[in-house]
Amino acid sequence: MANLTYFDNAATSYPKPPSVAAAITRYLNEVGGPYGRSAYSRALDVSRTVEATRDLLAEKMGAGKAENLIFAPNATCAINLVLRGLLTRPGRVLISPLEHNAVTRPLTALGARCGATFELLPHFSDGRIDPDRIAEKLSKDTLLAVINHQSNINGVIQPLAEIRQHLGPVPLLVDASQSFGATPLQVDEWQLDYLAFTGHKALLGPTGIGGLYLRDAAAMEPLIYGGTGSDSEHFEMPDFAPDRFEAGTPNIVGIYGLLAALREPEFCRHSREEYRRFIEELKAVPGLQVLCADAFEHQGDVFSLRYPGEDSALLGQKLFTDYAIETRVGLHCAPLAHRTLGTFPGGALRVGVSPYHDAEDFAYFVGALKDCLKS
Repeated sequence: MANLTYFDNAATSYPKPPSVAAAITRYLNEVGGPYGRSAYSRALDVSRTVEATRDLLAEKMGAGKAENLIFAPNATCAINLVLRGLLTRPGRVLISPLEHNAVTRPLTALGARCGATFELLPHFSDGRIDPDRIAEKLSKDTLLAVINHQSNINGVIQPLAEIRQHLGPVPLLVDASQSFGATPLQVDEWQLDYLAFTGHKALLGPTGIGGLYLRDAAAMEPLIYGGTGSDSEHFEMPDFAPDRFEAGTPNIVGIYGLLAALREPEFCRHSREEYRRFIEELKAVPGLQVLCADAFEHQGDVFSLRYPGEDSALLGQKLFTDYAIETRVGLHCAPLAHRTLGTFPGGALRVGVSPYHDAEDFAYFVGALKDCLKS
């Protein structure tokens, strides 16, 4: 059996469960119809599917109020909804040192508009937040904290429960783009205020579908206004979730595919120990720098590599041309993270694993990389 050589799962997961394509095809060829606008059988099938997906997502993230989970095209849109809804005056936003441009770019734009600024939370060398030092950064003008739950560069998993405790009354926005579906989440137990996610990575769903969980939906203004199929007699948006935040027709095709992935979670073909050995074997390659968590217990399913003197882009090209191994090179839309880890501006070669990888795939990657570094 051929090795699975796709290692770009931190960008989007591949392959998808076969049920995903089947569900999408069923909607396009058999169901059709809108969501929440009509009462005939096609529309009812769609409405039941959308709400079943919402319920399963809420259950998976440990949220008791499924109605507070809203759909969005992706995590970036969800993050913008929170940032633009909350940051309307001067103040400070505390962020992790491993944030993606989905956070830093809207914060920069909003800073020019309303005077809000952002600064980094205290952290260890791998970018993991030091919860015991959070109090050093808190002040009366602290408006929000934003944490990337799992880095898309070195895979570091942040201690959300501890961070939440040390933030006190400061609201917390979590970017779970990389973690949701691969790392346990408990939004109610950990008292998370906002959690943005996407369906096309660890959840193994299609692209174009994600969402946001809001603990207090009444405190947030919508980002998009328009038709919802409810309270249509009013010019104002409905005052209840999820309708208040779901103007326009949602990505129904994407929701059908995502529900299929949620209902049939993929069994992981490698053990945690096999993944640890994969990283350790790469660390043993002379001269190779592995960007990962300082402690494996904090390691997610993505890490990056850098070989001093070797252009990461050229190394990625060698892996693909000679061994069909697909990775992602460069800055990964996270220049702040690369600055933190000392790999800016050259970036690194990123390795994103999936449940479909097994120990033989890991061994093939290690052998191929060693051969590329020799040539």
